[in-house]
Amino acid sequence: MSNEAPKTTTKAITPTRRFERPLRLWLLLAICVAAYFLCSSASAADPSDFLPPDQQHALYSADMPAGVVGRARLTRRGPVANYYQPVKFVGPEGTMFALPQGAAISRGEPNLMAGLLIGGVYRFRVTGIPNAEGAELYPTVELIDRMYPPDGLATSYPIVLKIDEIDMQAALDGKLVTRVVYLEDPQTAIPLVQTDRQANVMDIGEHQDALGVADHFGRAVAIIRIGSLAPPRAPSLMPEFYFGYPSWAPIFQPENDQPTAVEYQ
Repeated sequence: MSNEAPKTTTKAITPTRRFERPLRLWLLLAICVAAYFLCSSASAADPSDFLPPDQQHALYSADMPAGVVGRARLTRRGPVANYYQPVKFVGPEGTMFALPQGAAISRGEPNLMAGLLIGGVYRFRVTGIPNAEGAELYPTVELIDRMYPPDGLATSYPIVLKIDEIDMQAALDGKLVTRVVYLEDPQTAIPLVQTDRQANVMDIGEHQDALGVADHFGRAVAIIRIGSLAPPRAPSLMPEFYFGYPSWAPIFQPENDQPTAVEYQ
């Protein structure tokens, strides 16, 4: 054992040193207050305002040809192959939706529900467009992921494909509108009530990738592309126009159908 006594170090505290620690505490408090008000204003603003201008999806983009992202999802893990995901088409009052049945087209319904295959691309018809009597649109929907509802309740948790009047008018004017449907992350979701007809819509700039933005806020499940393309006159070109007529399953809806519940996955 050493007989050396413990060393004691003394240091004189000058007036400058004496006020250094309280100054740091006040500076830290000011930073915390500024961060609080910044977060409060961010929650009330458009979430897209806080995305970097070059926000891009890691591997895929919504600008890729229809079917590329969906087919890539089938190569990953999970029970998605040959799964018919229930979807619900929703639009302004009076709008009718129809899916192809072979070489024909199904009867239009205002709130069409159907089971669509993951990875498939479906072209559907939209009629009854507000302020455009007699006009028709033929958008596409690409299912890129599925929901995971409780057993036996798949039709109670469909993916809602909502098309607004402003999107249809833009398509009739010759523009291409791309919409990505995603499930919000429950840890960062905006605490607002959503229904089939009152879903939160986020508009982004032309330089931003819709799929990348959706991936930033949650999990993308569908891509809707709304353009002004019309069916070809030649019957031989119809299979290509309808992407080979992928199969779909009709879903019966009772008249007293309740609003779709929100699933967090």
